[in-house]
Amino acid sequence: MKKRVICAALASFLLLTGCAGPASSVVETTEAPTEAATEEMTEAETEAVTEAEVPELPGYTLLWNDEFNGDALDETIWNYEPHEPGWTNEELQEYTTSTDNVFLRDGNLVIKAIRSEKDGKDYYTSGKVTAQNKKDFTYGKVVARAKVPAGQGLWPAIWMMPQDEQHYGQWPKCGEIDIMEVLGSRLTTAYGTLHYGAPHAEQQGVYELESGTFADDFHEYSVEWEPGEMRWYIDGNLYHTVNDWFTAEEGEDEKPYPAPFDQPFFVQMNLAVGGTWPGNPDETTDFDKAEFEIDYVRVYQKPEYDTNVTKPEKNYREADETGNFVYNGDFAEAEALDDEENWYFLLFEGGEGAAEIKDNTMIISSTNEGTVDYSVQLVQPALPMIKGKKYRLTFDAWADEERDIITCVDAPTAGWIRYLADTTLTVTTEKQTFTYDFEMKDKDDPNGRLEFNLGHRGSTATVYIQNVRLEEVVE
Repeated sequence: MKKRVICAALASFLLLTGCAGPASSVVETTEAPTEAATEEMTEAETEAVTEAEVPELPGYTLLWNDEFNGDALDETIWNYEPHEPGWTNEELQEYTTSTDNVFLRDGNLVIKAIRSEKDGKDYYTSGKVTAQNKKDFTYGKVVARAKVPAGQGLWPAIWMMPQDEQHYGQWPKCGEIDIMEVLGSRLTTAYGTLHYGAPHAEQQGVYELESGTFADDFHEYSVEWEPGEMRWYIDGNLYHTVNDWFTAEEGEDEKPYPAPFDQPFFVQMNLAVGGTWPGNPDETTDFDKAEFEIDYVRVYQKPEYDTNVTKPEKNYREADETGNFVYNGDFAEAEALDDEENWYFLLFEGGEGAAEIKDNTMIISSTNEGTVDYSVQLVQPALPMIKGKKYRLTFDAWADEERDIITCVDAPTAGWIRYLADTTLTVTTEKQTFTYDFEMKDKDDPNGRLEFNLGHRGSTATVYIQNVRLEEVVE
C-alpha cells in the first residue's frame, strides 16, 4: 500500500477548503484516517490528499499525473489499445481490453499477461494502455515508479510515441522514446533508448543494479526531454544522455534539428510476451506472477523551453601513428576490460567466461557458450566509419582446439546495421592471419564497433587474438 503524504493543513482543510501549499508544507504521516473519517471524506477532499502525494520538482510544474488510487483505469487519461498476436516484433500476446489483463489494485496499475490455450496451443493475452489524444505534450519530465515481472519471454515497457506518427513519417522516422525496458530474463539490467531516423538509428543506455533485481521492488524511471537533449534516470541516477539525433526520408536531406522530437508525444505502457528481443516463454515462466505494476505516472514541464538549438558536431576518432583505428590493437597495455574504454568484454544470455591481456595477447576463455552468438563477446567501439571509404580488418587468431568464431563491424547507434557483415571463421591450434576488406556505403558514423563473438558456437575452447588492425585502404 502507498504511504499517505498529507498536507500539514489537512485538518483545517477537512473543515474548510483545500491543501495547496508549497512542497515545504508537505509532511509524511504513518497515521491513516479512521474508517469513519475515510467514509466521511468528500470527493474533493480525497482528490486533495491524492494531490498532496505528488512532490513538486524545482523548476517544473506538474502537467498531469495518475496515482492509480481509484477502482478502475481512468479513461480520461488512458486508452486501451487492443492488437492481435504478432502485431509487432513477432510478439505472441493479444492485447485486450479485458480487466483480467488491465486493472487497478492496492493503488497500482497492474498489466497482467495470461497464458491459456487456443486450438490446442498456448495462447497469451496481455494489456497495453496509451495516453494518445488525451495527454499529449511537447517537452517535459516523465516520472514513473514500477515493478517488473520475472520470467523468460516477459517484456515490460514504459515508452513514448508521437501523437501524429505521420508528421515526419512512419516509424522510425517519427521517433520513439523508450523510458524503460526490462527483460524478464535479465532482471538486473534496464534500458533507455531513443529511436529515430531513416535509416533507422538508435542510442541505448544501460543501467545495471549493484544488488537485487528490478523484479524485487519498485524503482523510479524517468526521462527529461528538452529541445536539444534527453536524459534518462533510474532512482535519480543519470545513466544516459543523447543530443545528436536526426530524421530524414531515405536519400533526402535531414529535417531541421531537433526533429523528430519537436512535436507532441504521449506515454504508453505494456507487457509484451515473446518477440525478437526477449525470446519466447518457456517452462520456467510463471504466469501466475506475470504482472507489471505501475505505482504512478507523473509528467512535469518547465515554464518555457529554448527551442533555438543546434545539433552538436560529431567527433571522429583519429587513427594512431601507424594508421590503425583500433586502439591498443597490439595489446601492449593490459587494460581493464570492463570500463568501455578501448577493449571491453561482455557476457549475455547464459554466456560465462573471462578475458585478459597477457604477453601482447587477448586471451578469451569460456565456461558456458550461452544461447546466442554474442553470449561471449569482445568489442571495441568508437570506430570512425565514413561513407565511400574502404577499410581493411586484419588480426591473428588461434585456439586451444579448432573452433568457430564470428567477427563483424556494426553500428550500435544506427540500427545495428553491418558495415562488415557477420563473418564466421575457423581458428585452429596454429596461429593464422585473417584479412577482410569492406566498403562503407552508409551514412557517416563515428561509432562503428568491432566485434568478436564466441558464443553459441558449439565450443568453449580458449581463443587467442593478436595484432588487430582496422585501417583505411587508399587506392
